[in-house]
Amino acid sequence: MMFFGSMHPDWQILLPHCEPLLNKIELALENREFVPSKETVMRAFVRPPRDIKVAIFGQDPYPGHGDATGLAFSIPRLKKKIPASLRNIYTELHSDLDIPPASHGDLTAWVDQGVALVNRSLTFTQGFPSISLWEEFTNEVARVLGSSQIIGVFWGKDAQQLSHYFPKDQRIISAHPSPLSAYRGFFGSKPFSRINQLLEINGREIVDWRIT
Repeated sequence: MMFFGSMHPDWQILLPHCEPLLNKIELALENREFVPSKETVMRAFVRPPRDIKVAIFGQDPYPGHGDATGLAFSIPRLKKKIPASLRNIYTELHSDLDIPPASHGDLTAWVDQGVALVNRSLTFTQGFPSISLWEEFTNEVARVLGSSQIIGVFWGKDAQQLSHYFPKDQRIISAHPSPLSAYRGFFGSKPFSRINQLLEINGREIVDWRIT
């Protein structure tokens, strides 16, 4: 089936026991409308895990038509309207590192530098509890990443359920950047500079957070 086969072979080697689970999820979604497209659901896993140095965990995909890309918080480059959560991320980035907000919402530049953008639930279906479908799989993803000297960033309560898989000195935890919670601990949390500080401690190259 498509989901397991869409992952990089190194992910398949690390998570062979997840193939039946992903097949089960795929069957559960077969007759439902969901975002992102089936072809992009596993986009966060098309690169080998060895390339990852930071994992930012969110909640679930954007529900708006054509917004979700398979990468948490990112939208297609040509989409004109930037979702509120991403606007708040850009606001915090400006406050933290004086990087002005980008004119688009494609975060591929971060992914290219080893930042994984992973939602707690990889799909969104209106009126359907998608997170319960994906909990076991994203638990396994966090377990693998947390044992690999990767920095874990957890935005919101759903993402924070995964934080215990990471060493305490490799975690950055805050509220979700959505308008409902950004003022309750996301703004002012300085995640981008803190990530780079930890990368330097880990002897790894820092991330250039600019979106061009």
